[in-house]
Amino acid sequence: MIELPVISEEATRRKKPDWLRVKLPVGKEYAKVRKLVDEHKLHTICESGNCPNMGECWGAGTATFMILGNVCTRSCSFCAVATGRPPEYDTDEPRRVAEAIKLMGVKHAVITSVNRDELKDKGAEIWYQTVVQTKELSPATTIETLIPDVKSNWDALYRMIEGGQEVVSHNMETVGSLYRRVRPQAKYERSLEQIKLTKEFGKRTKTGIMLGLGEQKEEVLKAMDDLAANGCDILTLGQYLQPTKMHIEVAEFIHPDLFAEYREEGLARGLKYVESGPLVRSSYHAERHVNV
Repeated sequence: MIELPVISEEATRRKKPDWLRVKLPVGKEYAKVRKLVDEHKLHTICESGNCPNMGECWGAGTATFMILGNVCTRSCSFCAVATGRPPEYDTDEPRRVAEAIKLMGVKHAVITSVNRDELKDKGAEIWYQTVVQTKELSPATTIETLIPDVKSNWDALYRMIEGGQEVVSHNMETVGSLYRRVRPQAKYERSLEQIKLTKEFGKRTKTGIMLGLGEQKEEVLKAMDDLAANGCDILTLGQYLQPTKMHIEVAEFIHPDLFAEYREEGLARGLKYVESGPLVRSSYHAERHVNV
């Protein structure tokens, strides 16, 4: 049985600190991306995940595309993406995503997806075709794929990552002790194994962890050690922000100084690149992670 997050009156009244304020999305480039996304009937995690950097990234002419629909089979207590029984997926989606990326002229594209646990291959073939077709239309474009937990279906994993993408990301999301509350349908050790196998396959590996969910500092440091031991190259650390009153509450707003300290700790523990800050999200500054 999944525990529902407890929402206190104190949490609903808690104000965000000044360092979490962002500008509203405006500008010519933002409008251009908005138009392309709408015309091609595409989903973006920027919108579905209520990303605070959407204005900055879209204003720069980039976006993170979400394939396999916008309804997830998981019910993680932190995530703003809709959960339930997904509709049939669109087999033409890889072509539409590839064409949109070409029209946008991006040098680096990030592609993610919802979990599709009801599919035998977890959506692996759509993943493969999206990367392959994007490379065919935009051979100079580098690609990062932020893939879901495949529940130890390693054949599906290998199909997802053999299309030619340069970076493969799989988010741990939180420390091990909070998995049951934050990611009830996932397992900490299983996600570590997925990262390890991805590295052994020959890919540049990446993951992300949210802070402010009630984790202890020593748990964050242990997660860094675990990631380094399992072949993770890149780590992103950002502040968790509660999407709605129905989601797990923020336990703490982490000060930027501690984010800076975590960055140094991660590098000292053998991670090749650590992007750490209150507004950092998985695909933030992703173009910097290709050649680390």
